[in-house]
Amino acid sequence: MALIREVRGHAPVIGENTFLAETAVVLGDVTIGRDCSIWYNAVLRGDVNKIVIGDRTNIQDGAVLHTIYDKAKHPSQTIIGNDVSVGHNAVVHGAVIEDNCLIGMGAVLLDNAHIPSGCIIAAGALVLSNAQLEPNSVYAGVPARKVKEITPEQRDEIVRRTAHDYMLYASWFKEDATEK
Repeated sequence: MALIREVRGHAPVIGENTFLAETAVVLGDVTIGRDCSIWYNAVLRGDVNKIVIGDRTNIQDGAVLHTIYDKAKHPSQTIIGNDVSVGHNAVVHGAVIEDNCLIGMGAVLLDNAHIPSGCIIAAGALVLSNAQLEPNSVYAGVPARKVKEITPEQRDEIVRRTAHDYMLYASWFKEDATEK
């Protein structure tokens, strides 16, 4: 069973039909939407400020979500929209990610970065603090730079398909749990 814990008077709120892997950690001021999946060794640490995740979003194995303290000079919150995939071992630290985005494996998104709808952040990319990216674009590198724009067809094939595939994958684990 996932570790779900209240911190500083904030208890996580988890939407219907959301899969939490046994080793997932969800702490404090965290709100997770419907039909999401939080995978093995993912850590959502809402101890110092809020984390909000929309519907049909997946946080893959080893990903870490955190923020800057709400009483700091420049606080941050992690806000993630609908139909977003956060890849294995990615770090989202106080960034805002709008709907229909794909965050690649090992990518790092820093405080108050804004990732608009339809973006793909390549594996291993580093999005710097306060970065304001353009919608429907691919970003790669250290620091991340725009590589190209993506078409609506590419967005459907890569971004939306990945988010919906993870809903299928989560259903396999839910079925296994109910069979025992």
